[in-house]
Amino acid sequence: MSQPEPNVDEIVSSIAQETDTPAETVSKMYADTLANYREEARVFDYVPLFAAKKVRDKLRHTSKQRH
Repeated sequence: MSQPEPNVDEIVSSIAQETDTPAETVSKMYADTLANYREEARVFDYVPLFAAKKVRDKLRHTSKQRH
C-alpha cells in the first residue's frame, strides 16, 4: 500500500517559511527535485519526503553561505 501524496502547497509553504525563500523559488526547486527522484525511483512511497528534505537542506546550506 502506497503512502498518500502530501499536499505540495503545504510542503512548499513550510520550506519557504523555514528558509526565508520565496515560495515560487521553493516550488520550482521542489518540482525539479521530485521529477529527478521519480525518474530513478523503484519505490515511490517516500519520494516526496526525500525531495522536500533535499530542497530544505540545499536552501539552508545556501542561506548559511550568505551569512
